[in-house]
Amino acid sequence: MPCRQPTVWITGTSGLIGNYLVQTAPKCAPGWRVRALKRADFDLLDFAAVEREFAKEQPRLVIHCAAITAVNEAQKNPALARRVNVEVTQRLAELSAHIPFIFFSTDLVYDGRQGHYSETDAANPLHVYGETKLAAEEIVLKNPRHLVVRTSLNGGTSPSGTRAFNEQLRCLLQSAGQGMKLFTDEFRCPVPAVETARAVWELAQKNCAGIYHVAGAEKLSRLQIGELLVKRWPEVTAKIEAGSARDFPGPPRPLDASLDISKVQKVLSQPLPKFSDWLAKNPRELF
Repeated sequence: MPCRQPTVWITGTSGLIGNYLVQTAPKCAPGWRVRALKRADFDLLDFAAVEREFAKEQPRLVIHCAAITAVNEAQKNPALARRVNVEVTQRLAELSAHIPFIFFSTDLVYDGRQGHYSETDAANPLHVYGETKLAAEEIVLKNPRHLVVRTSLNGGTSPSGTRAFNEQLRCLLQSAGQGMKLFTDEFRCPVPAVETARAVWELAQKNCAGIYHVAGAEKLSRLQIGELLVKRWPEVTAKIEAGSARDFPGPPRPLDASLDISKVQKVLSQPLPKFSDWLAKNPRELF
C-alpha cells in the first residue's frame, strides 16, 4: 500500500493569501495533500466541529490565514475581531501543539513611528485589528515549533475580486469619477501574494519557527504604489493626487510600517523582490 500523503490545513482559502497557498502547493509543496478550508466547510468559531475534523484528518501542518483583516470592520466590532483573530487562533494552535503551525500576522502591529522594523523591535498597535493580531502572536509564540509570518500589503487576484489591495484600489478609482487622493506620508512594503506563498512554503519545509517578516524588498508610499499600478490599468481614467494620511478620518494609521526582511532573505533560496521590479518583470500577470 502506498504511503498516505501528509495533510496540510490551510484556513481562509477564499481570501487572497490562502488561495495563493493552495494554487502554489503543487509546485512548492508537492508532497502534501492540501485541505483548503473555507467558511462553507465548517465555521472555525464552532470549536467542537473544528476539533472533530482535526481528530479525523490529523493534519501534519496548519497554515492559518483566516481572519478579520479589514481595519474598519475590526474597529467597529472589536468583540467579533477578538473571537476570530485571537480565540480561533488560540484553539488551532492548541490543537497543533505537536505539529508545525504557521500564523499570518501583519505589519500593523507596529505604530509606524520608526519604520524598517525588524522582528525584534517592540510592537505597539494603534487600532483593534493590530491589537488582536499581536495578542494572537503572543499565543502562537508560546510554542517553540510555531511560526508567525508578519506580512504587508499583498497583491494579486482573489477569488472574490475584492481582497487584494490592488483590487480595492482599482475599484475605488473606477467609482471615483474625477479622481482620488493617495497618501505621500504612509509607507508599506507591498508584495505579490504569489511571492508570499512561495516564501511561506519554503519556511514550512525548512521547519522555521519564531517570527519572520515576509514582505516586498522596497518601501513605497501609497501614492507611489498607486502610480505603479495605474500604468497597468489603461481603462481607469480617474486621476490620483497627493494627499496626507493625517487628514484621514478613520482609525489611526501607522505612517511607516515598513519591514526589515533581511532575516527571511537569508533563509530563502530565491529572495523576495522589490514590488516595482516584480511588476516590470511580470507585465502580463493579472494585477
